[in-house]
Amino acid sequence: MAKITFFTEDIQYTLKHKTSIRNWIDATILAEGYQLQELNFILCSDDYLLRINQDYLQHDDYTDVITFDNSEELKMIVGDVFISLDRIKENAVNFKSTTLGELFRVMIHGTLHLLGYKDKTKAAKTLMTEKEDFYLAKLVI
Repeated sequence: MAKITFFTEDIQYTLKHKTSIRNWIDATILAEGYQLQELNFILCSDDYLLRINQDYLQHDDYTDVITFDNSEELKMIVGDVFISLDRIKENAVNFKSTTLGELFRVMIHGTLHLLGYKDKTKAAKTLMTEKEDFYLAKLVI
């Protein structure tokens, strides 16, 4: 049975609309031709995500999201998406969004990475943003 689970590490946060978010993420995965086995969203602090960035990716900077693809089969999603709530709040201010709106954008961004989308080149980043916008428009809360 496919499952999407939400966790927190080192912060207090209550995520609302979990059923709607699960349905939205699952529909996105199916629309892209993949199957969902297991997907974990872990909300944490800047410091927690910085340690992950240093330990696993050898990067020494803050980031809003880190995605780990644990899939062993093609087109089967098994992954962990770590999200810094501190970065989300700051990004919301910088991008004139809401914290929840920015959280949804980063959740779909991490999911899109599991679906094979990249964001390292200008063209890839443009496509990623288009996909984010497309799927964000499908979220019904």
